[in-house]
Amino acid sequence: MNSISEIIQSWSIIERMLAFFLLAPIAGGVLAGIDRKLSARLQGRYGPPVRQPFFDVLKLFQKERILVNKFQNFPIVLFFLFTVFSGALFFSGASILLAIFSLALAGTFFILGGFSVSSPYSHLGAERELIQMMSYEPMVILVAVGMYQVTGSFTVADIVQHQASLILYLPGVFAGFVYILTIKFRKSPFDLSMSHHAHQELVRGITTEFSGPALGLIEITHWYENVLLLGMVYLFFAFNPWLAIVASLGTYLFEIIIDMNYARFKWQLTFWSSWLFTAVAGVSNIIVLCFLK
Repeated sequence: MNSISEIIQSWSIIERMLAFFLLAPIAGGVLAGIDRKLSARLQGRYGPPVRQPFFDVLKLFQKERILVNKFQNFPIVLFFLFTVFSGALFFSGASILLAIFSLALAGTFFILGGFSVSSPYSHLGAERELIQMMSYEPMVILVAVGMYQVTGSFTVADIVQHQASLILYLPGVFAGFVYILTIKFRKSPFDLSMSHHAHQELVRGITTEFSGPALGLIEITHWYENVLLLGMVYLFFAFNPWLAIVASLGTYLFEIIIDMNYARFKWQLTFWSSWLFTAVAGVSNIIVLCFLK
């Protein structure tokens, strides 16, 4: 594993970005397949094959392109581009703050895509997506702040090479980050803006009026985003690459189990619980670190 890490570190920035661009959707699609398979087994069903998400996306790209208006797909393309840009920055070893802000901008374009059509279901989903962003963004910023306090750098390359275990210094920040990951991964009880089941009150929420290639692009973008988020989990355990990989996959498994055991919260509870957990776990951890230094 150390030799692999050394090889990756020897790559140029362009090579790392290209590796993320090519490999992240494969890893994200496999994770989505494992998610669907495991979720089905937990519900007593056999479930689809792990490769099913790839089949679904390919089928979407083969469908007819239907637009409600000319502006509809433009924000989705920007959502995709800025998400990929965020991940490329992160895995190239650039500033984690820049990656976080770029990812927030990508989420903003996704919301604009929901508001660009006249469907009430899409507008409701976009409004809830905005509330979700307000819920999780403070905690994501605290992750970067906490890592800076420990390592003295916002650069991902410096954070990865830090010898001490970040999880020992940032247990509260990590707990808060895992809490908001349920929102970012769009799992219950925080799947407010985009329902996976058409018979629920959202119908399809923010993606109601998207179909064909646009919907396929949204799905691929979520794969890129999930890989980026698991990369941030990796940083907490980066002192031991094997442990970091296990912790990242374990976190994703934990989110699947949470998804299977909770019904959807109302937006008020989602917002206040996220901010309360951020304050109690994240902010208190940051304050303790300030006093220790």
